[in-house]
Amino acid sequence: MTDHYAVIGNPIAHSKSPLIHAEFAKQRGQDMQYARILAPLDGFIETVARLRKEGYKGCNVTVPFKLEAWKLSTFLTVRAKDAESVNTLSFRDDGIYGDNTDGAGLVRDIGSNLGFSIRGSRILLMGAGGAARGVIRPLLDEEPAGIFIANRTVEKAKPLAERFGIGAGGYDELEGQAFDLVINATSGSLKEEVPPLPEGIFAQGSLAYDMMYGKEPTVFLKFAEAAGAKYLSDGLGMLVEQAAESFSIWRGMRPETGSVIAKLRSC
Repeated sequence: MTDHYAVIGNPIAHSKSPLIHAEFAKQRGQDMQYARILAPLDGFIETVARLRKEGYKGCNVTVPFKLEAWKLSTFLTVRAKDAESVNTLSFRDDGIYGDNTDGAGLVRDIGSNLGFSIRGSRILLMGAGGAARGVIRPLLDEEPAGIFIANRTVEKAKPLAERFGIGAGGYDELEGQAFDLVINATSGSLKEEVPPLPEGIFAQGSLAYDMMYGKEPTVFLKFAEAAGAKYLSDGLGMLVEQAAESFSIWRGMRPETGSVIAKLRSC
């Protein structure tokens, strides 16, 4: 019998998740279908209840419902607790299991796909919203030299940094510092905006990583290249890797991701 999964969001028509999971299922010989579900902004809980009633095995959760998914989960993994955000739900007889695969996807993309070592690197993480929260613990597990959170609203970054024992501040505090890995976890690239980074922020041999992705380099990556970053990457690999982590949670096996990333690049 075919197992059913979905991604829930609003908006959702742009989601590449059905294509990604179709490729994974074909690779691994899994009888499953994966759909896009548009939930009303005030109807996430009802949508999840309907999917469970219809026999779905689980779902991914995207903007703007990750916090609601965290609150709705009966059981939470450590990384979901750390992130206070859930992007992967598994429906079982005893309840809803919530996990967050975003950070694992980021770390795997940077380390395995890009061949960049996080261990010992100085990391600048821009943004203090859900995207940033989901990746801090997995980044710390890779033993970097340190992580500094920069955010326009310092009051939002400080409590987050204190929770993980790392530094935080405004962009004006970055003057004179250089980082090996600069991660854009803000939505700035969607608005064609670049955070106000000072000169010299990119260390020699540094990687600039934007969680956003598109057919063309994002405005942040264009800025980073001009400012001296040696390596550039958008977040398409992270998207595929976090999906692979979700797939492995649901199906108990890990798919191959390189060919899927290449296929999406060519679309």
